[in-house]
Amino acid sequence: MNVETQKITSLLTKYNNQKKYLISILQEIQKEYNYLPQEALKTVSQSLSIPLIDVIGVVTFYRAFSLEPRGKHLITVCSGTACHVRGGPKILEEFERKLCIKAGETTEDNQFTLQTVACLGCCAIGPVVVIDGNYYAHTNIRKVGSIIKTYRKKEK
Repeated sequence: MNVETQKITSLLTKYNNQKKYLISILQEIQKEYNYLPQEALKTVSQSLSIPLIDVIGVVTFYRAFSLEPRGKHLITVCSGTACHVRGGPKILEEFERKLCIKAGETTEDNQFTLQTVACLGCCAIGPVVVIDGNYYAHTNIRKVGSIIKTYRKKEK
C-alpha cells in the first residue's frame, strides 16, 4: 500500500507533533489504512522523536493495532470461558469454514479479517461475536451464514 507522507505529516501537525498523542495518532492512521504501514510508523517515529522500536512496542502491546493489512470488516469471536462452554469454538470453526480462512487471517478479497479474543466482558450474552463494533449475542453456528451475508450485502 502506498502511504501518503503528506497525509501522515498533516495528521501529526493536527496533534502538534506531541508524543503524548501517540496512541491517538496511531488510531487515526489505522483508521485511514486499516492497519499501520511500516512507512507511516517511521514517519511518526521521526516526527515525534521517538525511537521506532518504542513506537512498534506500543503498537504490539495493544491488540487493537495491526501491523498487517486487515479486511474491511473485523470479526472477533470471543473465546472466554463462558463463550467457550456455550459453543464458541464451533462458532469460530463455522466462520473459518464459510470464509475459507483461519483465525488471524484475512480473506483473499480483503473483506473480512477473523480474530479471537480471550474475553469481551459480556459473558451473560455469550457466545458473542463482534463485527465492526456490532455485538451479536447468543450466537450459534446457524447464525454465522446470515451474519456474513449482512456484511456482504453492505458491499453492494
